[in-house]
Amino acid sequence: MRTARTNEGWIAVDWGTSNLRLWAIGPQGQVLAERSSSDGMGGLTPEGFEPALLALAGDLLPDGQLTEVLICGMAGARQGWVEAPYAPVPCPPAGGAPTPAPTRDPRPSVRILPRLSQADPADVVRGEETQIAGFLATEPGFEGTLCLPGTHTKWARVRDNQVVRFRTAMTGELFALLSTQSVLRHSVSTEGFSETAFTEGFDQAAAHPRELALDLFSIRPASLLADTSPEASRARLSGLLIGAELASVRDYWQDTPVVVIGAAALSQRYAAGLKRLGAQVRTSDHPALALEGLRAAQARFAKERT
Repeated sequence: MRTARTNEGWIAVDWGTSNLRLWAIGPQGQVLAERSSSDGMGGLTPEGFEPALLALAGDLLPDGQLTEVLICGMAGARQGWVEAPYAPVPCPPAGGAPTPAPTRDPRPSVRILPRLSQADPADVVRGEETQIAGFLATEPGFEGTLCLPGTHTKWARVRDNQVVRFRTAMTGELFALLSTQSVLRHSVSTEGFSETAFTEGFDQAAAHPRELALDLFSIRPASLLADTSPEASRARLSGLLIGAELASVRDYWQDTPVVVIGAAALSQRYAAGLKRLGAQVRTSDHPALALEGLRAAQARFAKERT
């Protein structure tokens, strides 16, 4: 017989394209276990999500009772476990009703948080909204811009604990494609970095973003004619792309506080570039904002049930 658990634990899940991460949360909100795997959405069919979850968390699900599992991220994509709806901005991040996901195993009660959408210009947020919710849970009342660098960097304007508008830049994906599948792959290393080359590329693109296509190609002849090192070419490519991105989203960071949220190395690069352009910027060093966002959503759902 399935019985709901009362005043007991639950499982928080951040399901990305490449990785799956979860936390077992105890009755007092303490983290009892933290686990991760490479079973990201990109490698799964809809039928593969439940087995992937059980492989990682099966021993955390007691028999004979129902354990709540709250998921954010790509499990709610069209190609995911079950498609979760989009909440149109302006709205609170991770503030809508979650979508139930079907399971064959009787132990988990799985729900997936909604994502964010924007009609004009067309854009979506799928996962980062929970990090934004986590940030606002730790800094309620923040007004300004949140920058979340990554494969697809998000820029979100936040006011009154809501996401007002946002844009997505494909900078990380462009870097990966250009460095591995374009002619630049012959000049760019897979490791190593030159801060000087990055800064030179950043300054060039930030000042002249319309010349980006020309400046990108120049990386190849520079390696042929000037014997530019692969490490310097890699750094220049990064600098050009990030510089052009920051120039294109000036209205998101000019004359407003900016907080950069993400992996330390990439966040520091974005923060350094923003500072060079005169922005008021800092980085968030909170280790698990997605978890904080899931906790805030779970607390809201619990309150709504009482």
